[in-house]
Amino acid sequence: MSYGEFMNARVRSEERRAEIVRAALEVIAERGYRAASLAAVAERVGLTQQGLLHYFPTKDALLVAVLTERDQWDAVPDTQWRVDLLVSLVEYNAMRPGIIQTFSALLGESVTEGHPARGYFTERYAKVRENMAAVLRAEYGDLLPNGLTPERTAPLLVAVMDGLQYQWLLDPDSVDMPGAFRDFLTLLGEQG
Repeated sequence: MSYGEFMNARVRSEERRAEIVRAALEVIAERGYRAASLAAVAERVGLTQQGLLHYFPTKDALLVAVLTERDQWDAVPDTQWRVDLLVSLVEYNAMRPGIIQTFSALLGESVTEGHPARGYFTERYAKVRENMAAVLRAEYGDLLPNGLTPERTAPLLVAVMDGLQYQWLLDPDSVDMPGAFRDFLTLLGEQG
């Protein structure tokens, strides 16, 4: 096999993996992780289950790939976030109901003992709280206008963002996710 043939095969393999991850994301969004099967994902991309196992040897390996892919889509830039820019993140999420639904379903399932995504979400939330505390500290210093520290406020900020996502997913016509988040920011001391 020539170098060019090798590179073409590698690109095709990476494209196929990406297609499988997208299909897994859809199946998980529709059925939840526990009810999603490798066979359903394989069928969606026109493979046998055995063919799918060539790319992802276990369901857990596929789940990790789905979560990693989602994190790449939502990568926070290296520049310092500002509190007012978090509204942009909430608005962006409102344009991606399928991704938010999958994330929320996996998050809900991951609280059970032994779930393969439990460690991922535990680590992710520790980092998110730390990042939000840094954002709040950069904006307000050691105390917010409401008298709380950034570390005490960060879990509340994250809880509001995630809680609004659940409410919006259940009833998008009744919940203005970006508007409600702006309202929460006024409670923190943000102006309009």
